[in-house]
Amino acid sequence: MPTRTAPRSARVATRTGDGGDTSLFSADRVRKTDPRIEALGALDEAQAVLGVARSLAPKSTLGRELLELQRGLYVAMAEVATPRADLGRLKERIDRPAIARLDHLLEALKKRTPVAGRFVVPGENRYSATVDHARTVVRRAERHVVACVDAGYVSGEDLLPWLNRLSDVLFVLARSAERRTAKTR
Repeated sequence: MPTRTAPRSARVATRTGDGGDTSLFSADRVRKTDPRIEALGALDEAQAVLGVARSLAPKSTLGRELLELQRGLYVAMAEVATPRADLGRLKERIDRPAIARLDHLLEALKKRTPVAGRFVVPGENRYSATVDHARTVVRRAERHVVACVDAGYVSGEDLLPWLNRLSDVLFVLARSAERRTAKTR
């Protein structure tokens, strides 16, 4: 019987960033203040906040929708982290069908959850507040990605509409979570 080898553990402390630089998804190294790293940090934070929201809705339709959004964020992060010359290395990119999927989800959510034309004060419940938090982080990430587009680092043709639509989806998801709480009172 063949012996199984334990999976190789990832190197977490590489120490290569101790001097204030880091690598992109290439051999390129950049300062940690580079606009792409700023954008990646905000996208990573959005990913984490969506994870908190998903943990509040385990084994639910909302939880599954959030997981799909998180997977989309990983694709967006890979795109921002990859220099234009190396984009061919990516197995998946944010594209028109990805935007269309968000548009379809947004329309389905709006049918389930009518949204009043008013300003919203987040905090109706923990889940909706966490989704609203994720939405604000996505908006910040979007602004950082715009800076990357303006600097010529990434193409915003599909990435910017996708991020814009993502925050719209999160807004409606948060309103949906508020309605669920209101119905159970």
